[in-house]
Amino acid sequence: MTPNDRAIVGFSMIGHSMFHLYELAIPLFIVYWLVAFDVSAAVIGLLVGGGLAMIGLGAIGSGVLADEYGSKRLMTASILGMGGSFLLIGLAPRIEVLALALVVWGIASSLYHPAALSLLTRGPTERGTALAYHGAAGNVGTALGPFAAAVLLTVAPWEWVAIAFAAPAVLAAAIAFRFEFDERAGSDGVNGDGPDVDEETGTDVDERTTRGGITDLRGFLAQSTHLFTGGFLVAFAIMMVHGVYSRGILSFLPEILADLPLFAPVPLGERTIEPSQYVFAGLLLLGAGGQYVGGKLTDRTRTAVALIATYVVLVGASLAFLPAAEAGIVPMLVVCGALGFTIYMTAPIRQALLAEYSDADVRGLSFGYFYLGVYGVGAVGASLAGFVLTYGTTGTFFLVFAAVAALAVGLGVLLIVRYTTDATAATDAEGAAETVNTAETVNTAETRETTTDEGH
Repeated sequence: MTPNDRAIVGFSMIGHSMFHLYELAIPLFIVYWLVAFDVSAAVIGLLVGGGLAMIGLGAIGSGVLADEYGSKRLMTASILGMGGSFLLIGLAPRIEVLALALVVWGIASSLYHPAALSLLTRGPTERGTALAYHGAAGNVGTALGPFAAAVLLTVAPWEWVAIAFAAPAVLAAAIAFRFEFDERAGSDGVNGDGPDVDEETGTDVDERTTRGGITDLRGFLAQSTHLFTGGFLVAFAIMMVHGVYSRGILSFLPEILADLPLFAPVPLGERTIEPSQYVFAGLLLLGAGGQYVGGKLTDRTRTAVALIATYVVLVGASLAFLPAAEAGIVPMLVVCGALGFTIYMTAPIRQALLAEYSDADVRGLSFGYFYLGVYGVGAVGASLAGFVLTYGTTGTFFLVFAAVAALAVGLGVLLIVRYTTDATAATDAEGAAETVNTAETVNTAETRETTTDEGH
């Protein structure tokens, strides 16, 4: 990688780890908020869902702002905003302030992913490698956030732990400010030495796109209308269903695990250790392996088939949760591991699926809708989970979310039965275009060689 690539990768890795550190630390605080504010799981679920909804609702606007003001500014603001929201959480004297803090967290978090993906697809010359490092850093934050929260909550009140969580954002932002890079180096001319120019009009392509493309309301509506046709509608529905499942399961799983006799608190001097919190951190750590396997799977089999298989596993793991809890610690850990591994295994599969059902020229917009579906609509999952746990039982909880995962299976089958032809045709068209371009390049090269030989 070039020095510019390394700077972009280092900067984005910091931001991605911070995003998931804060996102996955929140479920561990829920256990304490239920007691501290004396409210039901339905109320806490509604508040957490509100914060998650902000991530999705702000995703599309974040992409537009990144084009206007640059990704670095937006990503740095996101890091500081997430840290500031945890400071506000720690200082929250009333449930209303906690609600405000979670909304602030959601708004700040919404700035991150569209800006980061925009940077990673425009700045580095080795985009695939940059995206791989970015994903790995996210997995580090996914495991580190809950683990750090679990350790600190063992020795300090939750308010002080939330305040302490503001420190990583300040440190990360201070380091991030030191990175200098060209955000558009990878999208410059062929050799990276200038802007792309329309040969007929002489217009800077990037400038023309900004004036009349996605940042223009008419262009936004036109491209959105074009996008939401055929298989993309079903793919987007899968994103929403996954958001409901993952937000619901992950938000309240620490609370459910804490109530199991298998993970009863263990006294340690004047403090108690909550084994359930470490189990939760561990299952999230397995998600790193899940993402790797999911990515490899998309290279070796049809994306829709891989997607159906993963959600079948999630249906089974959801239904097996309580029987495993009654069977003993080993079956319980196996089911927890399957949940963590498979939930994150779906990520690269879903991303590949969305790419298959969207044209290349609206790929960025499609990922804006990706986060709108997973976080914006998916926020309903946290509220649904809280409602079910308040007015139903843990058994009802897992039955409901098994049904949600089963809905994703059905949508995957619909893609294969109804829309496989569309995706295959698009893939074949791209392959044909690539073949033609390759043939033209070879012919041009042969012509040049012939001319050179004749010149000698």
